[in-house]
Amino acid sequence: MALDFAQTTSQIDALAFQAKGSSDGRRSALARLLQIMNEATVDDVAARLPALNERPFMAAVPQEKLSARHDPPEPYTDYCVASVDGSHIDVDRHMAARCYLINLGSCVLTYGSQPGAHLGSGPQLYSEDEDLFLTSVTPSGNEEAPIQGTLLGIKRAVREVEGLAALASNLPTELPLLALLDGSLVLWSLSGRGHPPFVRDLMIRNGLLPALDQLRSLADGRPMAVAAYVSVPQSTEVVHTVRTLLCDKDGARCKQTCSMYRSGPEPCSMANGFLDRDLFGATLQPGQRSCLFATSSSISREHYGAHHVYYYYLNAGEELARVEIPQWVAQDSERLALSHTLVLDQCRRGAGYPAAIMEAHEQAVIDGSDRELFRVLVEDALGRQHLPVYTSEKNRSKRVPWV
Repeated sequence: MALDFAQTTSQIDALAFQAKGSSDGRRSALARLLQIMNEATVDDVAARLPALNERPFMAAVPQEKLSARHDPPEPYTDYCVASVDGSHIDVDRHMAARCYLINLGSCVLTYGSQPGAHLGSGPQLYSEDEDLFLTSVTPSGNEEAPIQGTLLGIKRAVREVEGLAALASNLPTELPLLALLDGSLVLWSLSGRGHPPFVRDLMIRNGLLPALDQLRSLADGRPMAVAAYVSVPQSTEVVHTVRTLLCDKDGARCKQTCSMYRSGPEPCSMANGFLDRDLFGATLQPGQRSCLFATSSSISREHYGAHHVYYYYLNAGEELARVEIPQWVAQDSERLALSHTLVLDQCRRGAGYPAAIMEAHEQAVIDGSDRELFRVLVEDALGRQHLPVYTSEKNRSKRVPWV
């Protein structure tokens, strides 16, 4: 046994004891935050928003009163939902060939007078040089970035949107359609300095935006909404909006005493440690959604154009979820209502989690035995072509324990 659970258990007990001791303070702070949300007017928030660029944190931009709550519209009897989810096998330096695989699982569920279901998966192996690297040719020289790790995760997210657009394009137009993704529409990993600018441009301009354009074009001829479902969201954008209403200091002082995640001095410090879902979990009744917000993400704001990401929080019954939608859905009251009622219905049919996403995930998942078989198949194929098959001694030692 590698982990000493005797020592670990005592540390976990200490963590629980500390959490219990701070629970009274958290309840008091949460009550104050909720009071500010309820009392803040649209003008109060609007007056603070221009100064957000001076703050070290990112806050949500509400489109209505912070405390607004919306009951679910009337449910649909007949509708269709399409979902795509993905998984991947990353480039492995211990394997005999440099390659990666993306597997997209798909699900189409039709409800009503003519119910039906279609499930599928589509694995794609990438091994050519143009697949393994993103390349940009500039006057000052060529730039390249290997597609692996977080960059492969970004490519998979783009492929999921492309797959959803392809799936939706083949569906009949007489039924309302919810095109549903798992996770965020915002490619958060492209923010900051983790990747060079050409990577962001290629992934968004050449991949994500054309797929979203296709979905928007499909929506022109039918009742349709595009949405992304974020389970157990860790976002704090709305908390930071409330934080700005608490703050009595200017931006320069805020940068000196506070960080992206926490505030130093009171009264702002009462927002420390809270997530958006803490606020809405205390205010939304089952089925209700929050007011609509626009994300302040620079990736979305500066590069998504008409697909700039908006979102709301939804009490799905079993959990408090974040539902993200592109701008053209958010600014159309009928499509916004369609997203609300159909996402909620999917959660009810899926025992708390959207049924279509759950089924698409089952088609996409690659488990440990699949990964091992993939490695064996690659090595066998190379061997049949009389090519060298090797692995590192480190990898061999992990697979064959010697003690």
